[in-house]
Amino acid sequence: MAEGPLEIEDLPGVGPSTADKLREAGYLSVESIATASPAELSEVSEISESTAKKIIKAAREAADVGGFKTGKDIFEARKDVKKLSFRVPELDTLLGGGLETQAITEMYGEFGSGKSQIVHQMAVNVQLPVDLGGLDGSAIYIDTENTFRPERIEQMVNGLGVDDVPDVQEFLNNIHIARAHTSDHQMLLIDNSRELATELKGSDKPVKLFIIDSLTAHFRAEYAGRGTLAARQQKLNRHMHELFKLIDEHNAVGLVTNQVMSNPAVFFGDPTKPIGGNIVGHTATFRLYLRKSKGGKRIARLVDSPNLPEGEAPFMVEEAGLKSC
Repeated sequence: MAEGPLEIEDLPGVGPSTADKLREAGYLSVESIATASPAELSEVSEISESTAKKIIKAAREAADVGGFKTGKDIFEARKDVKKLSFRVPELDTLLGGGLETQAITEMYGEFGSGKSQIVHQMAVNVQLPVDLGGLDGSAIYIDTENTFRPERIEQMVNGLGVDDVPDVQEFLNNIHIARAHTSDHQMLLIDNSRELATELKGSDKPVKLFIIDSLTAHFRAEYAGRGTLAARQQKLNRHMHELFKLIDEHNAVGLVTNQVMSNPAVFFGDPTKPIGGNIVGHTATFRLYLRKSKGGKRIARLVDSPNLPEGEAPFMVEEAGLKSC
């Protein structure tokens, strides 16, 4: 097999015009075709169902999708999972040592709850050596709300309090930022991220962190009203699965932020809930709910995890970055 990810044109029966139609419909990778239904593929690419079946079969073989693995295989594969430290003991304990690679962590909360602050901090921390809690890698940052600030990175690098770290410019060089202007553009940037990550795979700073800040802003703005909900959710689902494949391929951390909306029907407890509903909730491996507390504190609550108990951790956002209370 050729080096790097297989292109959809490499599949038997997929010519340039069919490939263009598939990409327009959101089938950007061999894996996405492997998990499609023949009827769906036939409709979007204007080919017969029997041809679609052959293409899907070839995609499944090429992507190694559809086979079973034993629990022991999965256990061995889990040994490759790494942890990216917050460098705040309370947060690391809450997440069992930090953010996991091969997993998407979703953070949601109101404006000012600390979502973008954590994202900036992790873009710095990922570049640190493993013995300092980092992954010795670089970050790809898809910015949908113009929240990235290089000055904030500078403050956080200066606030690390660690000897022998590179200068601020070196840290900034290893954060690859793209501004997404629409939901389609945002989805395209995931595809571009795959190319960049593959390019950097053999470098001394391979991509180990993929950030989308915020995941749902464009989807929420473009698909207003109940009539568009199904289309929005379908698109969001595809987007998150593409991100999942990417972090799996590069043994990297997926970190997304999400907006919240208020549910007026809730009379007791917290009325805020994240945008995206079950699609985002089921695709994200870990869900963190962030909220402001007294005295400038922030509280992170682990709402969902496959293997960790629910819990809370306080932290502070200071000029020097995330710190213990």
